Amino acid sequence: MSRKIGLFFLSLWLLFIMIIIITCDIPCYLKKDFEFVGIKYLITHNIIPLFCVAALIIGLISFVDFNNQSKGTPELSFKISEIENIDYEHLTFLTTYIIPLVCFQFENLRYIIVFVIILLVISIIYIRTDLFYANPTLAILQFRIYKVEGEFRNGQVRKSRILITKNKLTINDRVKYYKLDERIYYASKITSNE
Repeated sequence: MSRKIGLFFLSLWLLFIMIIIITCDIPCYLKKDFEFVGIKYLITHNIIPLFCVAALIIGLISFVDFNNQSKGTPELSFKISEIENIDYEHLTFLTTYIIPLVCFQFENLRYIIVFVIILLVISIIYIRTDLFYANPTLAILQFRIYKVEGEFRNGQVRKSRILITKNKLTINDRVKYYKLDERIYYASKITSNE
């Protein structure tokens, strides 16, 4: 569950960066008589950007954890028998959730409260329905999403498995995997020298 929450934060990196750009309040005065406005001013006038920076850090920690834990082993592998590229899921998430959320008026407390409530509802739905793989940040980091059918070691065929991978995959490729969820795996192609 914590890995799913971390991947949710990672999926919203673009949103957090845009909110920082929209709401950041750092006065710029570059003449010789400038004075530092003080840490207290910077903190009190940049509460939303600071929360966004914290969320970016959570996403970064999640990505590092995801990258380290998702190496998989050749013993956990299967052969792809059917494959469908579903990279469009990244774009669906981006246009459905991220773009509309940027349009909130962050100067108004009521809008901020509504924004937080909507973000909480989206996160609950996103995590409970296992849509954490539809992650635009992973697309920017050159990950691909495939829906596959695979032949596992015991001869069992499993359908509708979602693979998150950096490799371009085709039918008959053998992949090693790390299970993120019951049907969602991080996978990497096994080359002949592995």
